[in-house]
Order: sequence, then structure tokens, then C-alpha cells
Amino acid sequence: MDQRISIVTLGVADLARARAFYERLGWRGQETQETVFIQAGGLALVLWSRAKLAADSGIDDRGGDGFGGISLAHNVRSREEVDEILGTAAAAGATVTSPAHETFYGGYAGCFTDLDGHVWEIAHNPGFALADDGSLILPFG
Repeated sequence: MDQRISIVTLGVADLARARAFYERLGWRGQETQETVFIQAGGLALVLWSRAKLAADSGIDDRGGDGFGGISLAHNVRSREEVDEILGTAAAAGATVTSPAHETFYGGYAGCFTDLDGHVWEIAHNPGFALADDGSLILPFG
């Protein structure tokens, strides 16, 4: 198996509401067959019905809204971008769960949850370079 993630799919309660939220963040996608596809650098973010995602995955979704043990990270080039994005997310209806702060690794980060409770970390990590297209370049091999 290649070391690659191609698609991240978020199970959402209301597709139209979720799409509108991500559009308020500036993300644009295309809806096909009740699924929204958003190009996100070298991968895609997909918004799909939580019930359909669970069924497709062979999972019995108990409907818990608690922490699912996963977060999505969006790395940026500056501390100012962290503050800006957290502000944009809050204005779009997100809940800031961890205000921007100094991190143990010498960076600056904060977190928010989208309307369905998916955790997003917005981080500036001076140890991780970003290519011109925004893709992350790890400092180790």
C-alpha cells in the first residue's frame, strides 16, 4: 500500500448545512449524487450523509456526538493565519474548542469543531515546511 491519503470523508447530519458551512470558510465543491467533493490540495474532502457513510463502511453508527478520536489539521505559514482562520471559522458557525496558543513544539495552534463536531486543528509549525501549493513537507524521511 502506498503512503498516501486520497480522500477524507466527513459524515454529516445535513449535507446542505455542511456545504454552506465550508463555503463560508471559502472552500468550494461540486455536488454529485448527494455527495459534495471539494479539492483540497492533493486530496479531496468529501461531505456525505453520516448514515450513508456508516452503512457504506459496515459500521453500526450509534449516533454519538462525542470525540471520535480523529482530527483534521490545516497547517499554515504564519501565526497570523492561525488567528485569521479561527476567526473565520467562528464567524461561519464553528465552535472554537482550543483558542490559538503556543505549542510544546514551538509552534502556534488552535482548534475548532465544524457543525457536525469534526475537529480541525489550525497550526503554524516552523519545523514543517509548506510547498508553494500548500502541501506539507515533513523534515524527516
